[in-house]
Amino acid sequence: MIIVMGLPGSGKSTVLSVAQEKGWKVLNYGTLMMDIASTEFGVKDRDSLRTLPADKQKRVQAKVGHMLSNERERKVILDTHCSINTPKGYLPGLPFSFLGALYVERLVLLTAPAEDILKRRKTDKTRVRDAQSKASIIEHDEMNRIYLGAYSVITGAPSIIITNPNGKIDEVRQKFASLLE
Repeated sequence: MIIVMGLPGSGKSTVLSVAQEKGWKVLNYGTLMMDIASTEFGVKDRDSLRTLPADKQKRVQAKVGHMLSNERERKVILDTHCSINTPKGYLPGLPFSFLGALYVERLVLLTAPAEDILKRRKTDKTRVRDAQSKASIIEHDEMNRIYLGAYSVITGAPSIIITNPNGKIDEVRQKFASLLE
């Protein structure tokens, strides 16, 4: 399994389309969480997941983790967030309690300049996002880098950071595609 993480607006969905073109199965962690949270807690949309109390988020994460630990297909990519910026602080996007049970080949953090992320979020009408400042996006990206290091230690998997600036998507997709070979 390759785990691809990044802030909302970093371009994960766009970059991951190359994996699907190459026959990889892409699982979206947020969608898996939403399936459980909507049933158990009445959550209406994915953007509301992060506002659930931490104990409920952790319960949902544990259930998804159990599902993922049974995933044995080799060509699988997990699309997720490295950390979750909740009203009470940052939570790991991948709980340490199940991360060690996954077979992880590689960890990828997709990032972008804060200005680019702000522009992308403003034009994405498919999501309901809280307004964030450039400084808060920079802080969140720094937290992601810290969590990435911890995830690498827990899994023993190598990690890589790919920067996705506006106007360079073909180069970024090519760099990501090279990781799939």
